[in-house]
Amino acid sequence: VTVPAVGRRHAAPLVRSLRGAGLRVHRFTVPDGDATKNLRQVKRLYDGFLEKGLDRSSAVVALGGGMVGDLAGFAAASFLRGIAFVQVPTTLLAMVDASVGGKVGVNLAQGKNLVGAFYQPQLVLCDLDTLKTLPNRELRAGLAEVIKYGVILDEEFFGYLEEHVEDLNQRDPEVLADVVARCCQLKASVVEQDERETTGLRAVLNYGHTFCHAIESVSGYDRLLHGEAVALGMVLAARYSARHGDLSLTDAERLTRAVDAAGLPSEIAALQLP
Repeated sequence: VTVPAVGRRHAAPLVRSLRGAGLRVHRFTVPDGDATKNLRQVKRLYDGFLEKGLDRSSAVVALGGGMVGDLAGFAAASFLRGIAFVQVPTTLLAMVDASVGGKVGVNLAQGKNLVGAFYQPQLVLCDLDTLKTLPNRELRAGLAEVIKYGVILDEEFFGYLEEHVEDLNQRDPEVLADVVARCCQLKASVVEQDERETTGLRAVLNYGHTFCHAIESVSGYDRLLHGEAVALGMVLAARYSARHGDLSLTDAERLTRAVDAAGLPSEIAALQLP
């Protein structure tokens, strides 16, 4: 399951590899954009799965960003009460966040991700070569989630990001490999302890997302990439905490500098939201 642009760039070698392993492969292409994450598209996948004869021994492979992983993962979780699921993320944001942790789902008119499941993939395969074709704006959007992990879980890692932000902007392969691996480790450590959000620990992964989802809602989900909204949400949350004495102003300003250095938005006034 993929979107048109990703399919054109990356589907052929994936299909050749799978077929070379003796597997039958069918490609399903869905429209790009968060608006695709809906029950109507899930039904289209169900219909396609049935037409091609998928059964309980079949697997769904999500090739693309977080939207594809959420949509295809939910279809896999619910088709025939659950078939195997593999994530092959092709964006930085999906590699470090969306593909790890087992959250899959779709949006309703009333809000994001209101229908879904906790459904762990059998495999998450991050091929950093796919980031070579990622637009600069998409790469920067992924850096928002990278910065988030440093803020919430690992101050030493945050310092590393401050030192190497330009290397990340230039797509240095060694730095990218280190960053993707560390983010996956940090998220996995939280998910292992609170997979289904029953203790409250996993909520830390939503840092900045309360403001983020509000911004996405009032802007119609089409003005900002998710990572851009996360960056704004983190800055707003830090300033709110500093105003209420729960975070030092110095730390709030440090986060803002990191967001700016990554080329992400830090000022909501510039968006001219309704």
